[in-house]
Amino acid sequence: MSTSRTTSPAVSSASESAQEKPGFRTKTIATRVTPEELREVEAAAERSGKTLAEWLRELSLKAARERPADPTELVLSEIAALRYMLLNLFHATAQANAESKHLLAESVLKIRDQANARKLADARKMLADFLIGEGGTGGQK
Repeated sequence: MSTSRTTSPAVSSASESAQEKPGFRTKTIATRVTPEELREVEAAAERSGKTLAEWLRELSLKAARERPADPTELVLSEIAALRYMLLNLFHATAQANAESKHLLAESVLKIRDQANARKLADARKMLADFLIGEGGTGGQK
């Protein structure tokens, strides 16, 4: 892979059509690395079978989307997971008791996995809902 890059001036009609397509990538992110760092990054991209641009884009978007932006999100996501697990475990236990059965270990693990899969999205939604409410009513509904 080449370490230098040249760009041609954008044609006005191309930029206009790019603005019409919301999924069209029109922005560039740049950073400086040492030659050794570049070799490491290129090797990692090659091992994954992707171009350097694809690999960097996927890695940065994954980090931006999955990792909590601040400790508040992290703590709230764990609370959201606990809430989800408790409510679902209480319900599953009550249902099993009503049928004179025991709650299976697989059911508990499934509830845990579901809680983990959705906790960050739930926390972000709670924060967004709170902040939206804060704008008009000071956080009170």
